[in-house]
Amino acid sequence: MKTRSSIVGACLGAVWTVGTLPCYAAVQVNESTDIGLSVFVPCAADGAGEIVDLSGPLHTLITFTINSNAVSGVEHFQPQGITGFGETTGTKFQATGVTTTSFKSSLQNGQANETFINRFLIIGAGPGNNFLVREAAHITFNTSGAVTVLFDDFSIECK
Repeated sequence: MKTRSSIVGACLGAVWTVGTLPCYAAVQVNESTDIGLSVFVPCAADGAGEIVDLSGPLHTLITFTINSNAVSGVEHFQPQGITGFGETTGTKFQATGVTTTSFKSSLQNGQANETFINRFLIIGAGPGNNFLVREAAHITFNTSGAVTVLFDDFSIECK
């Protein structure tokens, strides 16, 4: 039976070990996976909108770094040849863009930030069928935990 002091000792030992490591950086995931999704494209079908069924490979890259001063990481998702067709019109569409989240946090003073970038584009054949979703968001915390930067710029456009 473990006592409370042995559990605390084990936890402190783990923290000390991590704190004394010079650096740990690794790609956690780097793969391409076939996905399927349905997206409502409001500008398709001459503005009437329609559901577009998409499928194909999505590249996923996840990295993680930790050292005695900071922890950081990146999640990156990017379509690679994802295509599909409108359920009503049969119009061909292609998914493109990138979605990335990155973060960094100090292990010394608690300062942290996170950034999210999304460019989700469903490009259709012919004029007016392109559905563009764009977002850039960021948050920064200072050493006392207060938010010092916060924004979220989001737009949707049919072209």
